[in-house]
Amino acid sequence: MSERAERAEALPIFINDVTKTYGKVFALDGVSLDIRSGEFMTLLGPSGSGKTTLLMVLAGFNRPDHGSVKFGDREVVRTPPHQRDVGMVFQNYALFPHMSVEANVGFPLKLRKVPQGEIAERVEGALDTVQLGGYGSRQIDQLSGGQKQRVALARAIVFEPRILLMDEPLSALDKKLREHMQIELRHLHEKLGMTTVYVTHDQREALTMSDRVAVINHGKVMQLDEPRRIYDFPANKFVADFVGESTFLPVTVANGTASYNGTALHTAEPPASGERYDLLMRPERLTMVEGRKPKDVNIFKGKVQDLVFQGESFLMYAELADGTLVPVRGIAQRDAMAKVPKVGGAVSLGLHKEDAVLIVADGE
Repeated sequence: MSERAERAEALPIFINDVTKTYGKVFALDGVSLDIRSGEFMTLLGPSGSGKTTLLMVLAGFNRPDHGSVKFGDREVVRTPPHQRDVGMVFQNYALFPHMSVEANVGFPLKLRKVPQGEIAERVEGALDTVQLGGYGSRQIDQLSGGQKQRVALARAIVFEPRILLMDEPLSALDKKLREHMQIELRHLHEKLGMTTVYVTHDQREALTMSDRVAVINHGKVMQLDEPRRIYDFPANKFVADFVGESTFLPVTVANGTASYNGTALHTAEPPASGERYDLLMRPERLTMVEGRKPKDVNIFKGKVQDLVFQGESFLMYAELADGTLVPVRGIAQRDAMAKVPKVGGAVSLGLHKEDAVLIVADGE
């Protein structure tokens, strides 16, 4: 990209009390969210959660019923899309099939009446940035899915916007290419420094790419935090269940101590009185315990119901005394696999105190 992109400062985004309804349905319900300058923010949620509606509000394709959206200190709620000066990558790429790669990438510059000589230079720079140098003369139907995605990205950044919006741009790619492009997009973001808002329903994608993640459900922000905290310390049961694999065990609370089936638990934080809790158990945080019980480790006894080999890992399902089926994930090394009891065998599962997170039961 040109020196102009290096000098341009990324803009923060301030979303305040944004509401959007369709009939009696709240697509967005009083959403407030600050996105930092130069941040990679992911909007994560299931289908119908409101994440794409919020992105379309930022792009200007949807106008909210109520609320404020500012890019820096500029209110943009009533600003049409073409005047917001944001780059946009759509889920289906939205490329023009009758135009060449270079014509597609140069289209935003042509609309802005940039001189032809400068267009050619900037298109070449954008294609080099997305590792498609030399592809300018090709037609869109001559490209693979991954190459089309790069062309759409080049078109979004060629006019050097300070905000980049992406709506599930990797969803059409196969698993291996999608994972490769996640890393490439992250590196490109670091290179260009644009404020980036990215929409996905893929939890792993969100955790891989983001500075922070906003988990959205029923038009509300359930949690806004760094990826590791979203995973390790979910704010409520919805986030815990949606992000990663989870098993919930009902616990009782008395005198500041949580118990499961009459056995006191060592937990990361003491429970508050008057609340009902579930114990969150992640498959990869559980270990098989043999012999003497380690310090600060909770023990759950059960029997092996199933064992699934998954290449680099294995997944064991253990049934606890109350009938709860608990998945346990481990690395499929020969010595580790050799220690796994056969189906029907007894097993003791360990969960360290720091991994024993209590979630308010039935909380959103």
